[in-house]
Parts: sequence; structure tokens; C-alpha cells
Amino acid sequence: MAIDLFKIGPITLHGYGLMIGIGLIMALIVGEKWFVKKGLKPEAVLDIVLICGIFGFAGGKLLFIITEWKQFLAAPLSVLGSSGFVVYGGIFVSVLCIMLYCRIKKYYFMDYFDALVPEVALAQGFGRIGCFLAGCCYGHETHAWYGVVFPENSLAVPGVKLIPTQLISSVGDFAIFGILMLIDIKTKNHPKRLAGDVGFCYMILYGIGRFLVEILRNDPRGAVGALSTSQFISIFMFGLGVILMIAQRFRKETKKPEEV
Repeated sequence: MAIDLFKIGPITLHGYGLMIGIGLIMALIVGEKWFVKKGLKPEAVLDIVLICGIFGFAGGKLLFIITEWKQFLAAPLSVLGSSGFVVYGGIFVSVLCIMLYCRIKKYYFMDYFDALVPEVALAQGFGRIGCFLAGCCYGHETHAWYGVVFPENSLAVPGVKLIPTQLISSVGDFAIFGILMLIDIKTKNHPKRLAGDVGFCYMILYGIGRFLVEILRNDPRGAVGALSTSQFISIFMFGLGVILMIAQRFRKETKKPEEV
């Protein structure tokens, strides 16, 4: 793991930034092919990836500021300049912006939501590798064989074995990507399949996975009672996914998904 991979003059290539970039590029490549296969507008992929990149970062930073509000009031520049970022903030703001984008373009949001979420999980998988390289989002100390010792310049506690929660999250995100793609393909002709189901499955799976991984994490982060901020949000993420999937079945004239 390494925060800085190499320097070329005044330019430094950070491991975290590199993996975020790779994640966005992979989401763009896979998304463009997937959108075409589903009969959606391929030119929308670049727009949506840019929306996720820009507004996802802004939303993640905004939620981090909220969770660290006291510190922000005391030293705003230190919080703004830190690497702190809450993924859920990025997810929620990105979805709202994509809904607005689809409304402006007159696209049916649920179709694009279903096509988009697998690529979101894919990008998150690469992003978590970036977390591992930087040392953020680390786990509890452990003596198990899978423990990782981070270097002195890492954001993690150095010199002791820590649970590599970043890699566990990465594997989970890649698994969610594969599961969502499989669900989308295998259920395309199922009579009970509705537009939005794949997106709701993402909300359910990510909510469960994030809640469980948070149990293993030990980095400083906000809390709501006995739960971390992300665990608290995960409960609502999971519940909202279930409720929306059920509610979709009671809506009149709900659109069937495009055939793959």
C-alpha cells in the first residue's frame, strides 16, 4: 500500500486518486456497452459518470462535514482539506442529480437506475482498493494471518496488524456488481420483474454489506448512539430498498424493464 505512488516534477500520483480514476473509467466502459445492450442512450453514460464523479464527491464531503460538524466549526479548512469522505452522501446526492438529469432529458429514470447501479458497485470496488493504498477506513487490530501492517506514512495506525476492511469492502462491492448483472440478465423475462428492481437490490445488498463491514472498522468516524453513522444510514438504505420494491408492485402502469 502507498499513499504516493510516484512524482513527476510537481505532480504527485496518489494511489487513492488513481484507483478512483480507474473505477470511473471502468464504469464508463462497462456502462456504455451495457446501456447499448439494454437499448438505452449510450451518450448518457458519460454524462452520468461525470455527475457521479463531481456531485458524488461533493455529497460525500458534505456528509463528512455534517458528521464532523463541531470540528468543522472549530477549524473549517482542516476538515475541508482532509481526505474525509462519507460514501452515502455521494450516493444520495448523485441519485438526486441523476433523477434531475433524466427529467431534463425526458429519460425514464428507473431504466437508467437499473442500468447504472452495477457500474456504481464496480467503481466502488476500485475505490476501496484506493482506500487500502491510502490506509483510510481501516479495521480493528488483529493477530490473525490476514492482518495487514500499514507503513508510517499511512492514514492507518502504523506498526500493528489491522483487519483490511478496505479489501473486504472491495471484494463485497465487486460481488454486488456481479450479482446485480446476473439478476438483470436472469430476470429480464420474468413476469414479476419491474423497472427499478435491480436498483432496489443494490440498495438492499449494499446496505447489508456496509452495515456488517462497519462492525470491523476502527477508524475515527461519526456515530449515532451505538451505531456508526454509516451503519445508521445502512438501516434506512436497506429498509428503503425493500419498501420501494414492494411499493413498485402496487403502482399502476409500472413500466416493464427493457429486454437485455
